[in-house]
Amino acid sequence: MSLEIKDHKNSKRVKIITLKESELDRLIFPFKKHTITSLEYKPFSRFTLAKSVNEVFEGKLSGSLVKILNDRKTGTVIIEPEINNKKFDKDFLVKLSTGFAYLVGNPNFDSMTGKYYARFYVKHQDSSDSYLRKAYTNLDLHTDGTYVKEKTDWLIMTKMEEQGVSGGESVILHLDDWEHLNELSNNPVGQQNFTWGSPKSKNTDYKVEHPVFTKDKSGKPIISYIDQFPEPKNMEQGLFLQRLSDCLEESINKVEFPLPVGSTIFSNNYFWLHGRKPFKENTNLSRELLRIRGTFFN
Repeated sequence: MSLEIKDHKNSKRVKIITLKESELDRLIFPFKKHTITSLEYKPFSRFTLAKSVNEVFEGKLSGSLVKILNDRKTGTVIIEPEINNKKFDKDFLVKLSTGFAYLVGNPNFDSMTGKYYARFYVKHQDSSDSYLRKAYTNLDLHTDGTYVKEKTDWLIMTKMEEQGVSGGESVILHLDDWEHLNELSNNPVGQQNFTWGSPKSKNTDYKVEHPVFTKDKSGKPIISYIDQFPEPKNMEQGLFLQRLSDCLEESINKVEFPLPVGSTIFSNNYFWLHGRKPFKENTNLSRELLRIRGTFFN
């Protein structure tokens, strides 16, 4: 099968890969060999899924994903499978997303769920301690893995299902398109160590310290930031974080788009920030998401 990669209509930095139903059909048989439980308990089985996904595209998908994710000019790909058929259920989507992840690297342990992935709902009513599930609150631009010891090179978010949804569009911002990058990445406060904690739902009983801004191997700025988790030590750090938050949310270069059900956003976690617009209130609102985050193979 040929692998067609297009530019997203809202940004040439974002690439689109569409998986046709005929291509997905070729994965039904090899995917049936693995239950979700076996994938959770036997890490080596996940590599078999990745191999099956790659073979559909004659071995070209893995290299294409690695190239896009590591290229500073791009760094995000949206994979859109044609899943308007009941034969492609939510277990199939978990396996497909697992295959994508293991084509580029090893997922981190997700302490929120105790697995290599997390599945969670956003609903009308919510009593959680994180913005992640607050349907009617803006999920501000951020990166993942700010509060854990592990590296987080990349992030996968797959929309499993939704109903009663209006609004809630995905929002992403490339660091190099941000109007205030030079100002804030060169501010000495942004290069200080900040303390980062997390709410109880994250199941992480330690705190870490790291700056908001560091540099990659080529000397370009990269970011590790989320608004809810830093614990500023003084007025200087607190005011810097407020300025950072305001400048990110006010950027006119954010890329906004609805993500079709079944689709996956796959992003570099160092120079892309992501968020979500609020939903319009609806008592029947429900959206399920799957998250995998991890590191590239050496």
